Amino acid sequence: MSETRPTKAAPDASRRSERSRRAIFDAALALVSETGYAKTTIEGIAARAGVGKQTIYRWWPSKAAVLLDAFLDLAARANEALGGDADSEIPDTGDLAADLKYVLRATVDEMTDPAFDGPTRALAAEGIVDPELGARFTEALLEPQLQYYVRRIEAAQAKGGIDPGVDPRVAVELLVGPLHHRWIHRTLPLTHAYADTLVDLALRGLAPRS
Repeated sequence: MSETRPTKAAPDASRRSERSRRAIFDAALALVSETGYAKTTIEGIAARAGVGKQTIYRWWPSKAAVLLDAFLDLAARANEALGGDADSEIPDTGDLAADLKYVLRATVDEMTDPAFDGPTRALAAEGIVDPELGARFTEALLEPQLQYYVRRIEAAQAKGGIDPGVDPRVAVELLVGPLHHRWIHRTLPLTHAYADTLVDLALRGLAPRS
């Protein structure tokens, strides 16, 4: 009686592609953090990831595009690790100051994390000289995050906690603008205490007028 040998499963192309993408993302983020954006190359990313450079060019037109997608993936994984999802909103506990301090403190932690700091600075700098990349970065990452703040401010206005005449988008910029200014220019340390102070001062100015 002859034995029937089990057939070998065909390689899972989608799984292999996902492994390659993950390796490319990790390599791009590591290189830009270690050597800076200018010295990061497609060839270097490919060598670090263990893939051919044509594999990278098949999916992305430039190293800027690779880095942007790598950073968006990093942000998504960080959000997931915190128990959030793509539609996470700013908490609404009924205490606007506490909710905003919670989120701004988390933002400080992210901005001072080396895993985020290097890639973010590289993208911010490249976005200045590459308007298309800058617009995509804003559309894909910054604008959705800003809209979380806008909706939280609007909810506070509906409950009478914020002056109804205030433009919610301007209110948001009072909170996050100084944070980003201190981060990008390294003028002074970026701390939880600073984030708390921004919330207290902003809400004082945004309070309803009697």
